[in-house]
Amino acid sequence: MIVEYIRYRVPTDPAAFEAAYERACASLRAAPQCLAYELTRCEEAPEHYVLRIEWTSTEAHLQGFRRGPEFGPFFQAIRPYVAQIEEMRHYAPTALVWRR
Repeated sequence: MIVEYIRYRVPTDPAAFEAAYERACASLRAAPQCLAYELTRCEEAPEHYVLRIEWTSTEAHLQGFRRGPEFGPFFQAIRPYVAQIEEMRHYAPTALVWRR
């Protein structure tokens, strides 16, 4: 499992951004490569968002999801916000984790 983090700066109309991701996430739920996702919004700077997606692997994301039938509708929904991406990277978990 790997985690993709996508950082956005959305200076205007956050409701439209969240609605676009609500539509796009239907494609994530349908994709077997996607294990989970979460969209968070910064409290101190509300124009900043982080989308966290758990994928089975980087290859499954890039070669499976992006070449599969779910990617088209996903990308169509978020296309207006692609230019607002500040970072998009895959991260591997480490042994250091704790949850209450």
